[in-house]
Amino acid sequence: MDARPTLLVIAHGSRDPRHAATVSALCARVRALRPGLRVEVGYLDFNAPRVPRVLERLSSEGIRDVVALPLLLTRAFHAKSDIPAVLREAAARLPLLTVRQAEVLGPSTLLTAALERRLEEAGLRPGDRRSTGVVLASAGSSDPEAIAVIAEIAREWRRTAGWCAVRPAFASASLPRTADAVRALRAEGAHRVAVAPYVIAPGFLPDRIAAGAREARADILAPVLGPAPELARLLLRRYDRSVVAGARGQAAALTA
Repeated sequence: MDARPTLLVIAHGSRDPRHAATVSALCARVRALRPGLRVEVGYLDFNAPRVPRVLERLSSEGIRDVVALPLLLTRAFHAKSDIPAVLREAAARLPLLTVRQAEVLGPSTLLTAALERRLEEAGLRPGDRRSTGVVLASAGSSDPEAIAVIAEIAREWRRTAGWCAVRPAFASASLPRTADAVRALRAEGAHRVAVAPYVIAPGFLPDRIAAGAREARADILAPVLGPAPELARLLLRRYDRSVVAGARGQAAALTA
């Protein structure tokens, strides 16, 4: 049996079939990057299999160590509350199974690299950066920490990538909306405005981002991050970090 912990990718789930298809494609890319690593997917809602069922199956197969990785870009309600609650409940029912929750994916330079890849795929040329304002459009959250993180990503991305400006926008819960951010960049004199969805998979809120970009006549609308190679590498980076932290914790317990 492989001694490496199983990677359980935890996705939110959606009624939109594109969501699950995107998650599957991303996990396939992770498996290709790390042959032999067992990668499972569990959903919090809407899709099957749900996280508890996956953990039950793994335990019944003799798996004893799992890294649960939230497929989330910010540390908001799902990462702080929903997922820990699901994992605690599973731990109570499956005492032989050790499950560690890994960090959320963002922020990371790999994510901004994936955003830039998507913008170039949508038609933005590298030489256009100085005259382009970018709307960093996320799903949105009522969590102040998550909102502050998005704002900081926007500031840092502008500083390091050389954009004319980068403005955060949100599809729900927070303001400004995508269309308003596009109009603000135009008013500030941006020659070109591009919308970069800071979301992983298609669905209701990404469609709202796209609608806002079209409403305000953005020059470029990038696709969602999807199974970008940078995103697959980031999943493995978070997995590896969790494995190392778990090994250190075990060593500390043995020497205590």
